[in-house]
Amino acid sequence: MRAFLREILIIIIAAIGIFFLLQTTVQSFVVVGASMEPAFEQGQRLLVNKAVYRFREPQRGDVIVFLHNQRADYIKRIVALPGDTVEIKKGVVYVNGSNLYEPYIKDTPSYQPLQKEIPENEYFVLGDNRNNSNDSRNNWTVKREEIIGKAWLSIWPPNQWGLIAHYPLQEQLSSTKLFPQLPQVEMNHGWSTMGTSMGNGYLLQLSH
Repeated sequence: MRAFLREILIIIIAAIGIFFLLQTTVQSFVVVGASMEPAFEQGQRLLVNKAVYRFREPQRGDVIVFLHNQRADYIKRIVALPGDTVEIKKGVVYVNGSNLYEPYIKDTPSYQPLQKEIPENEYFVLGDNRNNSNDSRNNWTVKREEIIGKAWLSIWPPNQWGLIAHYPLQEQLSSTKLFPQLPQVEMNHGWSTMGTSMGNGYLLQLSH
């Protein structure tokens, strides 16, 4: 009897340990909004890797979830890193003087000219649905400590199941001479918050 109770206790302790480990490494969200289309759609469920940036810094092309203005979590794609110079002109995004090939954006963007050097420990982010996105073009960047994690896995609906695609800068730059600039998007997520304003896509937090 004692052996049986000991086994039950071990199982319970292991289950609790696994539960708390998952809470610190993975978080589940539901997408509300269209700002990151076509990569992410309304009602799509995602898992976010909260541990990856403990071992390396965020990279250009990463899709990240972050806390915006201490109120709501957004999901965007990193375009430029601390110290980079971003320029938008004639409908094209340039990073450090090189124009980007962006196959992930939805429609041909309508851009306003912009030039910005990214401050230390901050990131310039854009939505893939550029014409319906509140992002760094609106004169804000993402601080390193605001990043929650990297979008990792789509778990719902079934036809969207799979690892989330990320586009390293090298991959984008290698194609700029062969392909023209294409369009992009945005989103965000709030703890039981519904977005109503144009350009804000929200994520509902399913678990901590």
